Amino acid sequence: MKKKAVVLYSGGLDSTTCMAIARHEGFEPYAMSFDYGQRHAVELATAKANAKAMGAAEHMVVSFDLRKMGGSALTADVAVPKEGVGAGIPVTYVPARNTIFLSFALGWAEVLGAFDIFIGVNALDYSGYPDCRPEYIAAFEKTANLATKAGVEGTGRFAIHAPLIAMTKAEIIRTGLTLGVDYGRTHSCYDPTPAGLACGLCDSCRLRLKGFAEAGVADPVPYAVRCEG
Repeated sequence: MKKKAVVLYSGGLDSTTCMAIARHEGFEPYAMSFDYGQRHAVELATAKANAKAMGAAEHMVVSFDLRKMGGSALTADVAVPKEGVGAGIPVTYVPARNTIFLSFALGWAEVLGAFDIFIGVNALDYSGYPDCRPEYIAAFEKTANLATKAGVEGTGRFAIHAPLIAMTKAEIIRTGLTLGVDYGRTHSCYDPTPAGLACGLCDSCRLRLKGFAEAGVADPVPYAVRCEG
């Protein structure tokens, strides 16, 4: 019997690669996605369409509305920056998003009897979000084992896996390709066009295109504009 693992799955490049890694490491992935009122809802549609094809045993979509709080270009009427990746924490940061996501994943893991949670955060080629750093992942893992019945009773220890955290985007792409990931079935854009095309200019598009260029591979996803850098 394979061990179960909950995998946070957005439908994007990183989370899809993360699920492929979990599967390669012998886990049975249980994908969890979130409909939180995000501007880039096409990402969620991609996740729904492809979770099973990407290896998920089950796919759960959790719905809640972070637009009620706002505070981010992804959940409020704030323009998504298109000038390139800058210094500091950008306005696309969603307050407490990964903490919320990991909390839901932890709850489902307890119900499933799983002790492994995978998240595709990255701290090299990324936008500077505080909840993508190694120290944050370590802190949440400690919290998970303090806050759960299994952790308190000693029947199991939760591990938060962040296998992409020290990889460049090019390394992530190369890894995914060796594991058979079809990147044409992923979506990463923060501000897609009404037709669902990736804009090519937001931080996420720029980092993705830069990664494919450095990996020496063409990105199979169509873009409104291709800005590599």
